Amino acid sequence: MLSSLFNPKNVAVIGASSKELSIGNRIIKNLVEFGFKGGIFPINPKAPEIRGVKAYKSILDLPPNGGIDVVHLVIPAKFSPMAFEDCGKMKVKNIIINSGGFSETGPEGEEIEKTCMEIARKYGIRVFGPNCQGIINTDPESRAYCNFTFTVPETGYVSLVSLSGGVAEMIHQEFTEMQVGTRLFASNGNAIDVTIPEIIEYMGEDKGTRVIVTYVEGLRDARRFLEVAKTVAARKPILAMKAGRTKEGAKAAASHTGGLAKEDIFTDLIFKKAGVLSFTDEGELIRAAAAFSTQPIPKGNRVGIITNTGGPAVISTDVMIKGGLELPPLSEKTKETLKQTLLPEASVRNPVDLLATATGAHFRSALDALMDDDNFDSIMIHFVTPFFVDNVNIAREIADVSRKQIKPIICNLMTDKSRTEEVVAILKDGGVPCFNLPSDAGHAMNSMVAYQNMRSRKTGSVKIFKDVGKDKARQILLKAKTAGHENLSAEEVHGILEAYNIPVARCAVAPTADEAVKTAANIGYPVVVKAESREIIHKSDAGGVALGLHTESAVRKAIERMQSRIHAKDLRFFVQQFQGSGLEVIMGAKAEDGLGHMLMFGLGGIYVEILKDVTFELAPLSDVEASEMIGGIKGSPLLTGVRGQPGVDVPALQNVLRRLSQLVTDLPEIKEMDLNPIIAYEDRVCVVDARINI
Repeated sequence: MLSSLFNPKNVAVIGASSKELSIGNRIIKNLVEFGFKGGIFPINPKAPEIRGVKAYKSILDLPPNGGIDVVHLVIPAKFSPMAFEDCGKMKVKNIIINSGGFSETGPEGEEIEKTCMEIARKYGIRVFGPNCQGIINTDPESRAYCNFTFTVPETGYVSLVSLSGGVAEMIHQEFTEMQVGTRLFASNGNAIDVTIPEIIEYMGEDKGTRVIVTYVEGLRDARRFLEVAKTVAARKPILAMKAGRTKEGAKAAASHTGGLAKEDIFTDLIFKKAGVLSFTDEGELIRAAAAFSTQPIPKGNRVGIITNTGGPAVISTDVMIKGGLELPPLSEKTKETLKQTLLPEASVRNPVDLLATATGAHFRSALDALMDDDNFDSIMIHFVTPFFVDNVNIAREIADVSRKQIKPIICNLMTDKSRTEEVVAILKDGGVPCFNLPSDAGHAMNSMVAYQNMRSRKTGSVKIFKDVGKDKARQILLKAKTAGHENLSAEEVHGILEAYNIPVARCAVAPTADEAVKTAANIGYPVVVKAESREIIHKSDAGGVALGLHTESAVRKAIERMQSRIHAKDLRFFVQQFQGSGLEVIMGAKAEDGLGHMLMFGLGGIYVEILKDVTFELAPLSDVEASEMIGGIKGSPLLTGVRGQPGVDVPALQNVLRRLSQLVTDLPEIKEMDLNPIIAYEDRVCVVDARINI
């Protein structure tokens, strides 16, 4: 565990400096001024003291005390192996490498990094960094500012972890500006040893952390992140933001699935599957964290609004309704209570408009009534501070109710903070998250409800189908791989689908027109003929598909046209039973290194690239996730029936999607896969075209 890293009893700084504008000086300054409770040991061969703290020429000169918990390395990379060896002799537990110059600089730095890690493993030292800021722990029992940044955080309940030091410090600084206290801070740079999943796991077990904020630019160990985040997010919120969302999508994808997947879709799916709240706006992330840090999690999406000014309540209402929240009416009991206790002119409905002349007693009456009203799961307050009322008393009443932690309260505080410092302080002391703008308050409320929805969401179960021929499918893949083929033939694809009991149309491959005619007769007219070649990716684009052929003559003419257009050396003809008209859908899969496969579902056929009406999920797929994928497309009413048109066999689609999930899980060699189209009818579904790339 990382307890000795985040709760060190003593800290040494190798590379401590007397120079004011240096990292080696700043770390000592931060430790001293932040009130670190342990021992501080600057290491400098020339200076007798650094910022009034006795310095030592070498870490080997430190008094024996059973080992040093944390050592900062603020020296050139080339001297690090020697420093690591000395640290090992002194039983150092953790080394924070603030310096750069390691693998990020090239082969020479990579070799230094490798040597350092070999020494660290030999002595059981954990390494944080390199090229990183470090950690901060605001716990009054520790006050460990093992970091060279400048933000002076208040003690609170938000813990922050990020590879990027710049983003981490930006977010940390904003929390400080908002007077939102933080608990743990970690920016681990190149992360050659201690990883973000490991830090999140530690923060998840830390009793002082109520909400975790993380910023990622990619997930090095996606599977480990998913496992850890899923466990932690079930207990406390994890709020995440990923960078790089405007990069070009997947390039040169052989499948529709690969082409439709965004660059960052895998990260989004990991966040979703783990129950992590994902943000694209750092401001929304920060404000949501502020709300989570002091308020209980709402039990549902029903919000009661209390306001002493009308307009802001309208703005926040729009935001919350758009976010899927509800504003139910007051119960009859609540109405009667408020009619007796509020001003006669007050609006006794939701929102409850107390009017600008409302007093602390009026706010308290409304708060108590809505807290007791089972129609509401959370309370939104819009509080403007007119000069003609006792705003301090109003703040005290709001803070008192907040401390009871009955239901979450979020406040849109509209005031001149330089003139209402006492009001601000009282609300802060009461744990009331306050936001200047009503839309910000609305978004924060949406985030709290979104987390509750994710936490309470039924995940379902993953069915393992026993009636599949895994070995048969694997043999088909092995044969293709041995032959050096990346694109499987239609015959091979159909063999794999049949092995997994995925319904496909009757078919066979013919090398010539004569053989195709015989095959068509055996299958039964009408038939479909498709050009079969490993060189062809999209048959329709190449003129390689002929539908609804009813006679021998039609088959021969279709093949002659294909032979005149397509000049592939391995050209053959795939003859397939023609399926009547139905609703065309697509399913697909795309592999991601170290994570498995992403599955796709959507409207199919030629419209898939135009409409792009698709949903994604990670395999293995549960029954609930399969249902959500199918119901999640915009065209889902077409599946269940609309305007007199019959629906299709949705359970059969779910069955195919789950079998596809098992197929790609069993056969990780599959790189990309499309089933397009699958024709869905009222009572069955049938795959009529498919493609597999390995």
